[in-house]
Amino acid sequence: MTNVAVIYYSSQGNVHRLAVAAAAAAEKAGAEVRLRRTAELTTESVVPDNAVWNAAWAEHLDAVQDVPEATLEDLEWADAVLWGTPGRYGLPAASLKQFIDQTLPLHSRRGLLNKVMSSFTSTATLHGGQESTLLALNNAFYHWGAIIVPPGIADPIQLTPHNGNPYGVSSVSANQPGNVHEDHLAAIEYQARRTVEIAAALGRGLRTA
Repeated sequence: MTNVAVIYYSSQGNVHRLAVAAAAAAEKAGAEVRLRRTAELTTESVVPDNAVWNAAWAEHLDAVQDVPEATLEDLEWADAVLWGTPGRYGLPAASLKQFIDQTLPLHSRRGLLNKVMSSFTSTATLHGGQESTLLALNNAFYHWGAIIVPPGIADPIQLTPHNGNPYGVSSVSANQPGNVHEDHLAAIEYQARRTVEIAAALGRGLRTA
């Protein structure tokens, strides 16, 4: 069985919704799955002075308390990892980046070599740095010697009006919680299934090499 970790950070719940859908799809595809969030670094004192944002952030943080925080053991266990993050100025959120920064002990013993990686994001606007966020995540994967598996434009779901990003599923939140379209959920299901299929094939190949 292929082990899949879905590791994500979400501030208002949009990336969380995609992560939950990715985990369900990977499990449906036959994988054993761990859904993990990275630690919340934001405090109320640095949340923008916006009542809607503040309420959504606080409500989401309370709602995900039962989701375990990611550890290096989750990465070591996984054959494949689906990463989710909001875009922050075209970069991954600090919470996810901090977790990645802690991987040196695992990386130094080649513990991330040949693991399959795929990623998804959500930004406030259509041109809010979706692709550069995912490309920035890929930089870590290159260093690890991991295998990057994007969705590509390989399925009709990628050609629907709300999708079309070959780098990874990307939603537009418009700074509203729960603003994930059904097309996005279908697209993340495809991306997760493809990730499981490639990881399983790679595992079979490595075992027989």
